Amino acid sequence: MSKEPIAVVGVGQTKHTAARRDVSIAGLVREAALRALEDAELTWADIDAVVIGKAPDFFEGVMMPELYLADALGAVGKPMLRVHTAGSVGGSTALVAANLVAARVHRTVLTLAFEKQSESNAMWGLSLPIPFQQPLLAGAGGFFAPHVRAYIRRTGAPAAIGSLVAYKDRRNALRNPYAHLHEKDLTLEKVQASPMLWDPIRYSETCPSSDGACAMVLADRAGAARAPRPPAWVHGGAMRSEPTLFAGKDFVSPRAGQDCAADVYRQAGITDPRREIDAVEMYVPFSWYEPMWLENLGFAAEGEGWKLTESGVTGIDGDLPVNPSGGVLSTNPIGASGMIRFAEAALQVRGRAGEHQVEGARRALGHAYGGGSQFFSMWLVAAEPPAG
Repeated sequence: MSKEPIAVVGVGQTKHTAARRDVSIAGLVREAALRALEDAELTWADIDAVVIGKAPDFFEGVMMPELYLADALGAVGKPMLRVHTAGSVGGSTALVAANLVAARVHRTVLTLAFEKQSESNAMWGLSLPIPFQQPLLAGAGGFFAPHVRAYIRRTGAPAAIGSLVAYKDRRNALRNPYAHLHEKDLTLEKVQASPMLWDPIRYSETCPSSDGACAMVLADRAGAARAPRPPAWVHGGAMRSEPTLFAGKDFVSPRAGQDCAADVYRQAGITDPRREIDAVEMYVPFSWYEPMWLENLGFAAEGEGWKLTESGVTGIDGDLPVNPSGGVLSTNPIGASGMIRFAEAALQVRGRAGEHQVEGARRALGHAYGGGSQFFSMWLVAAEPPAG
């Protein structure tokens, strides 16, 4: 039996900011969910199941929050699943929900991811104490900086590439009313003059700490036919993982990322991603990861990713716009960051991305990664339903 086609019929986000002290966690997730339901013109009664995800519970110190959030999300008496795959969890959560529709287990599923980082300290939560880790780094940036340096040595990329990515994404964020950082007076020179945090990653080349949530309503073919607005159709989706450390691991271009992308392209019938995909929402928490992931995902040959960035190909008006929403460099509620990438890809092919809409976008890739470059989740969405 063939799989049921999956359509994104509703998308909702909160306004992402450093601290949403006006709402509880329950209020935060309900805000995003209500906006997704409004976009789909559905009610809580129309939802068959809820799939929720977030980053580690110790970030906020609330263990298994899904148990008390069921009430806020209309899930009392309905199936509710919790997903966790570190920073890629927003993408993985969307894929779990999509699979429930594809398998015809449920017809309409609400999927949601969130983080309230103002009630935590993720940087120190990710800095393990002695004896579990040597005191040589602080936060995720300290872990990933050596991998960035390895990429620079391997490819000979100029030092300015990271600043170009950060400046591009922060400028894109000015077009996105939901983005956390709106730095209207930012210049490339200011990015390059910002303090060095983890060589070669500067302060303005790293992601913020955000409060926020993102939700989507996924439906089957019949649900898509009833939708008041054009849906985004899921043409391919996959998850892959690998250990944090193993002999021969390539931290610059992890095998799990390559395999995940290849599976998505196979499902979607993509043979030349550089030419066949119109927009990419890529998980870039530190600016140098744009050229690194361009190579990992097959958009550029090994050692050539930085050249796409430098030449302007990844700009919002370029041949391959990357992160027209502003990306993780502008908005980072960790648990939701991956789902925002998936949702923004869906908005692009629905023609509902507002001022950061890529003209003529018909196919878009949503990408997320997490852990020590070990968890990957991706989907490819399109304006037309899949064949068959």
